[in-house]
Amino acid sequence: MEDSKKYILQEKDIPTAWYNIIPSMPNKPRPYLHPGTKQPLKAEDLYPIFSQEASRQELNVTDSWIEIPEEVREMYKIWRPTPLVRARGLEKALDTPAHIYFKNESVSPVGSHKLNSAIPQAYYCKKEGVTNVTTETGAGQWGAALSLAARKFGLELAVYMVKVSYNQKPYRRSIMQTYGAEVIASPSMSTRAGRKIITDHPNYQGSLGTAISEAVELATSTPNCKYALGSVLNHVALHQTVIGLEAEKQMEMAGEYPDIVIGCFGGGSNFSGISFPFLRHKLDGEYDTRFIAAEPASCPKLTRGVFQYDFGDEAGYTPLIPMLTLGHEFTPANIHAGGLRYHGAGAVVSQLMEDKLIEATDIPQLESFESAIMFAKAEGIIPAPESAHAIATAIREAKKAKEAGEQKVILFNLSGHGLIDMSAYDRYLSGDLVNYEVTDADVAESTKNLERII
Repeated sequence: MEDSKKYILQEKDIPTAWYNIIPSMPNKPRPYLHPGTKQPLKAEDLYPIFSQEASRQELNVTDSWIEIPEEVREMYKIWRPTPLVRARGLEKALDTPAHIYFKNESVSPVGSHKLNSAIPQAYYCKKEGVTNVTTETGAGQWGAALSLAARKFGLELAVYMVKVSYNQKPYRRSIMQTYGAEVIASPSMSTRAGRKIITDHPNYQGSLGTAISEAVELATSTPNCKYALGSVLNHVALHQTVIGLEAEKQMEMAGEYPDIVIGCFGGGSNFSGISFPFLRHKLDGEYDTRFIAAEPASCPKLTRGVFQYDFGDEAGYTPLIPMLTLGHEFTPANIHAGGLRYHGAGAVVSQLMEDKLIEATDIPQLESFESAIMFAKAEGIIPAPESAHAIATAIREAKKAKEAGEQKVILFNLSGHGLIDMSAYDRYLSGDLVNYEVTDADVAESTKNLERII
């Protein structure tokens, strides 16, 4: 394994403010719509679901910088700043002239970037006198992060975990329970939305859209309870920009600037976190960096979805969001990258895609695991199946650079480690995993009932 160069910041370098990209966008995202009135949403319309501060941040289109509370920064110091690593081992394995860097978010206490947003969301709930929170989780990384954050602030937490991941990833469930959270396999019989889905589809293995429906229903029907979300929405992407803001300083230390920035893509949290701070320089005309969102071929909302207003959940409890979507009734394949099995993209990323300021690619499941194993052998880190999609894309780009004889600088976000995903690696190594295809007919069927507002 080749020695790889690390670039380490100090505690004083942790950002003091999150970056809000919306004021800099040439075309602002269309407004969220109230699901009942179809009128543009106001922050107070979100108060029954989210903390008031998260609601205000969600609809903030004027402030480019939003201060990080000191209490949150103090908790960030437990693991931040995270290292930036020059992946010399991977470069050597690929025999590429490209310089490959990765931001290592796997060093957090829960092994992923998700804690960057879990802490402020729990903090705001606590400050506002909330006692209970609820959420959904796919692969379990977000659920684990919020479980720890809720424990730190003395909040009770109920997590609806997508049933297929609940069974595939028992140790993530155990992590949440160790921190004191209640974990329910979704769909469940504990909510009206869950009971309907089970009645209509008794063997349904769940989706993030279903789990969101159940969590939102619990939050809105339980006194002093709020919902917290781990991806998709603007305030989540906002919190995650600590990743890219740190990476900017670290790339300066390395004496380079990325030609390509890559993140895996489910709802957009880690892709936005690594990309948006660099994207602001493209919007200013300083650099012409490419930004690539790497999604699974089995859930290709960015590459094959339709741009339309859609619900963020399956039951239709959430506001209508302008998004690239496969339809909230889309049933994703049971891939092991459970955190990427979401039907839609956030409003900001969707608008950036429409404006061709970012791009997307889809990665088959087998290619993602092949790339993950190459990375593990070269760099010594076993990545999460989600992060493996970013690695696969970085490898594709490094190979293109070799073919063209170009010394590209590639930066990707290692959003989490895969040490609790070894059952997935076992299945890949034994030849049990397969690729899943989504046909044009599948997309047409899952989007046919969308109301054509755009």
